Amino acid sequence: MALKDITVPSMGESVSEATISKWFKKIGDSIKQDEPVAELETDKVTLEVNAPFAGVLKEIITAEGANVAVGAIIGKIEEGAAASTPSPAKAEAPAPAKVQTPVASDAADNKSGPAARKIAEENNVNLSNVEATGKDGRATKGDVLQAVATPPQPVANTASAPVREAKEERVKMTKLRQTIARRLKDSQNTAAILTTFNEIDMSNVMALRAEYKEAFEKKYNIRLGFMAFFVKAAVSALKEVPEVNASIEGDEIVYKRNYDIGVAVGGANGLVVPVVRNADELSIAEIEAEIARLAGKAKEGTLSMADMTGGTFTVSNGGVYGSLLSTPIINPPQSGILGMHKTQDRPVAIKGQVVIRPMMYVALSYDHRIVDGRESVTFLVRIKEAVEDPRRLLLGV
Repeated sequence: MALKDITVPSMGESVSEATISKWFKKIGDSIKQDEPVAELETDKVTLEVNAPFAGVLKEIITAEGANVAVGAIIGKIEEGAAASTPSPAKAEAPAPAKVQTPVASDAADNKSGPAARKIAEENNVNLSNVEATGKDGRATKGDVLQAVATPPQPVANTASAPVREAKEERVKMTKLRQTIARRLKDSQNTAAILTTFNEIDMSNVMALRAEYKEAFEKKYNIRLGFMAFFVKAAVSALKEVPEVNASIEGDEIVYKRNYDIGVAVGGANGLVVPVVRNADELSIAEIEAEIARLAGKAKEGTLSMADMTGGTFTVSNGGVYGSLLSTPIINPPQSGILGMHKTQDRPVAIKGQVVIRPMMYVALSYDHRIVDGRESVTFLVRIKEAVEDPRRLLLGV
């Protein structure tokens, strides 16, 4: 039978190289058509390489950790063949630092996707013990990777001699982390970044959410959060202050007439910024649904290049991690980023009286090469006005 090539697929515009982060199969393993055989990591996303046909893996040309170009041959499959010997047990060569646990049950396996099951099997992770965040109790790929990264601690043997703990651990940065580091530093080195602050009384939007959240979730089958209100407020402010929605190309300022809002979320491989397309045309419910869809893909590590590129402005919510105040860094080539923070009860003066209100600090980091102080302050005031009186979002004023 003829050997057929496994090649690196196209990974999107501007991406020409990837790293093989994991082989899901070993030489001699049977492979079904379209079954994941390897995982690639680029500087933006991770993606799986699926078998173009069924057969047996006969050769691994490129090992884990190696860089490969689009179109490169990374392995060979004998098409239509069947494995002549059982595949080696996955537990024969575990990583020294991993703690062995029983293999997951069939019931737990059935709730997880093929990539999650494969990673769990190769790392001897019991899926029943993985904290699942997917729909219907499904353990996602990101859940399993988190479990692998934080294995359970073995029970100490008091009769044995104490084990000296290593003082440091060296782990090679992923391509995604390298790119995040490079782009953020380039942003600081290139843009004239300045940050302006304001605070928002969240009373009205919190009351609105409390009153309608059950009806909203029942009708749309999604949770009503605060991010959609801020996205809508940002779109309204961007229309009034177009400089914040612009970018610099050479000696020209490019004013964007589309409102594609990046929403920073924590994913399986670090902080990522998927994009809510045409946010100006979407309702609150549609924005919440799109954010939920993108956040789910981020947790599973399945965001595509199309999900990640083309944003004109970014909203980041550090408040979910407890941040009270920060100065977010611009995501180039954008010229602005809005930072949300933790809502906290604070005493404020209203009409000469000191009252306790749920307050949130907000920050706008902007490129001072394009955006002046007047525009930046106006932008943030419009955000404040819209969120403090969410009726303005409905009326467009």
